[in-house]
Amino acid sequence: MKFCSVHTHSVLCDGKNTIAEMARAAFAAGAVSFGASGHSHTQISWDEGCVLPADPVEYRDEVLRLRKEYRGRMDVLLGIEWDSQSDQPPPDWADYWIGSVHNVYDEKAGVYHCVDWDEKKLEDCCREMYGGDYMAMVEGYYEEMARVAAMGPTILGHFDGVVKLNRQNRYFDEESAHYASAALEALHTADPKASLLEINTGAIFRGYRTTPYPAPFLLREWRKMGGRIIFTADAHSTAGIACAYAEAAELAKAEGFTEAVLLTRAGPLAYPL
Repeated sequence: MKFCSVHTHSVLCDGKNTIAEMARAAFAAGAVSFGASGHSHTQISWDEGCVLPADPVEYRDEVLRLRKEYRGRMDVLLGIEWDSQSDQPPPDWADYWIGSVHNVYDEKAGVYHCVDWDEKKLEDCCREMYGGDYMAMVEGYYEEMARVAAMGPTILGHFDGVVKLNRQNRYFDEESAHYASAALEALHTADPKASLLEINTGAIFRGYRTTPYPAPFLLREWRKMGGRIIFTADAHSTAGIACAYAEAAELAKAEGFTEAVLLTRAGPLAYPL
């Protein structure tokens, strides 16, 4: 199966390997293209050391150096994973950007909360911002996801990432009509002609989940909307560079997709599953 790996992180944000090591792993695995997508800068305290600097000169220079190194052998793309609470807009220097929600902002209290860092931060978010109502927190997350989707990112990042820590419905019922309604309303904000929906396997590699994002019902709806998909590993180490892509492909086919997309320097390239 052809594949690309364009949702990746390095030691320049919260990854474990250098960008060069990540690119080398992608090439060795047979990737058509590799993309660096470091986390965009925020001013959030827990993001310090886990996001790119405000002016990521070293990051850009290294990706462009690798582009020259792999020219004619593998496309190397300069991307960014833009957080909804970034203090900067999606950069015009990026070949592509992934629109994601990791944090939400409590305007009344003037504080940020993270929904996918760990259980404590998630519980603090729900208690302090939503009065202990986890479904209200879910709705707040999807309102933020809808705002990002409406901006037309190249890739919609881990669309239902709010479920990352919700193993066995620990905090809320992912099968409920209330949950589905909030998620679908956000999905309908996205333009299927502008954005790709990623089937993201990163939480599988890191042991949080046994299935990729997003849920099957969201994939079914995206297909009905005429949307396209891309497989991403959300890799934070070389070992995860193409984690569980076969499982992602089976999920896509089960929900009626007959093709996926490679992100290349020439743009999105469809290929049959």
